[in-house]
Amino acid sequence: MLDHVIKGATVVDGTGAPAYTADVGISDGRVAVIGRVTEGAHTSEDATGLVLTPGFVDPHTHYDAQLFWDPYATPSLNHGVTTVAGGNCGFTLAPLNPERPEDADYTRRMMSKVEGMALVALEQGAPWNWHSFGEYLDALEGRIAVNAGFMVGHCALRRYVMGPEAVGGQPSAAQLDAMVRLLRDAMDAGAWGLSTTQSRSHSDGDGQPVASRHARPAELLALSRAVGEHEGTQIEAIVAGCLDQFSDAEIDLFAEMSAAAGRPLNWNVLTIDAAVPERVPRQLLASERARKAGGRVVALTMPILTPMNMSLGTFCALNLIPGWGPILSLPVPERIEKLRDADVRAEMLRRANSKEAGVFRRLADFGRYVIGDTYSEANAGLTGRVVRDIAEERGQEPFACLVEICAHDGLRTVLWPMPPDNDPASWALRAQTWRHEDVLLGGSDAGAHLDRMCGAPYTTRFLGDCLRGRKLVRLEQAVRMLTDDPARLFGLRERGQVREGWHADLVLFDPERIDAGPATLVHDLPGDSPRLDSRALGVRAVWVNGVETIRDDVVTGAVPGRVLRSGRDTETVSTG
Repeated sequence: MLDHVIKGATVVDGTGAPAYTADVGISDGRVAVIGRVTEGAHTSEDATGLVLTPGFVDPHTHYDAQLFWDPYATPSLNHGVTTVAGGNCGFTLAPLNPERPEDADYTRRMMSKVEGMALVALEQGAPWNWHSFGEYLDALEGRIAVNAGFMVGHCALRRYVMGPEAVGGQPSAAQLDAMVRLLRDAMDAGAWGLSTTQSRSHSDGDGQPVASRHARPAELLALSRAVGEHEGTQIEAIVAGCLDQFSDAEIDLFAEMSAAAGRPLNWNVLTIDAAVPERVPRQLLASERARKAGGRVVALTMPILTPMNMSLGTFCALNLIPGWGPILSLPVPERIEKLRDADVRAEMLRRANSKEAGVFRRLADFGRYVIGDTYSEANAGLTGRVVRDIAEERGQEPFACLVEICAHDGLRTVLWPMPPDNDPASWALRAQTWRHEDVLLGGSDAGAHLDRMCGAPYTTRFLGDCLRGRKLVRLEQAVRMLTDDPARLFGLRERGQVREGWHADLVLFDPERIDAGPATLVHDLPGDSPRLDSRALGVRAVWVNGVETIRDDVVTGAVPGRVLRSGRDTETVSTG
């Protein structure tokens, strides 16, 4: 007796092969039969006209904390994501040194700063009852609705071994050995490998560069070699050049780290813009160099343009523009006074348009911003309007106009920058770049930057675009890019395809409706903190390990997800 039968579905199996019509029977958490099912089943449903695919795999999330208060990893699960990779960018909640209880507070404040997680949610929503990485994984076991695997963060390793000296200091030989042992212990417990960052945009709760930014190549290579000693492991790394273009030293570092480990290294995010045609070849040079060195470097890139709201009143990407942070960190009255100074604004614009601003140059065209929520009578009727149009009416320069609007609201005004790369040439370049063997779709940052962006719906939005929008990729190929491609990069055992005997991670959707709704602000985090959410459109059901977790965009309450541990649930992926 089967558990459930999905009858007459259009099966897109994740391999890229042509779609076909079949019944699919589920039993004991796995796909038991594909074809014409005659065996009895406890439940069944008619899926005529609907598409059945493997569950989507999101290769870059920050659900490390959210899973404690939201075991459903919403909204990713709503949008068909059944497996998430966490512990990215060098930031994890474990290990924590039991001799320094204050490290938990430091970690919470760091995560709040670098990943935009509400501090009160971190404090109230997670138990913080672990020290080792294995204990952290055990705390999630049996209580999550998605499958989740985690890298171990370099910042946590450094903090555990070096304490406060992790920021600014260099480890002694004994301390480096201790870090390597700690990493090995984490991987023995199931960590997927090492994540690290050297990005200039990553600062801790005290405003200091995070711990891993102080690591020198010898330290990174020692940790990379340890990764190669364990089965089914990976490296995820961020450097300053990820935001624009790599330096020669960064390309060499990535190639050397991957080769030293004998494991794939992935980074994010590859920004594709036809106005900067030299960027993609430069960034993919890291992959070319790595292959020659015996490694493999994979670039993550998003197949959609993720809207991101901004504000002059709270920390956001604008703070990361060179020279802007000190001004935008002032008390609000002083900040408004500075922003109203024409000379200050001129210098801010110069810095925002400089080469050193990198990818943040995209934020400097303030005429292209759309006004979101406003809070004063002076700004009545401006919501939804483009700053350039308002500035022309008022005879102002766009940035000056934007500042005045925000000043009327005490800098609370919500701003939505229109992406500069939403043009046919950029989309054509994306379609071309996606075909590269070392480019993978992903980089949602789901679980992070909760009130600023909502990247989780990239799966449904991309499929809707492929079926009814730009149609840059045929459906079978799009599904493979969201399922089997990331599953194979991470070496997931028996996941990523609709295949007899494999785990029944499945998504059933209406091809006429599949899409994502607009991002809206909701207050459902611990402490009533806000986040952006997006409804899934056209998703009939999602199964994780054969258990229904979503039905018509509503969570069922089941928690069949598993903590995926390296070696047991992942196999080693060759760099060849």
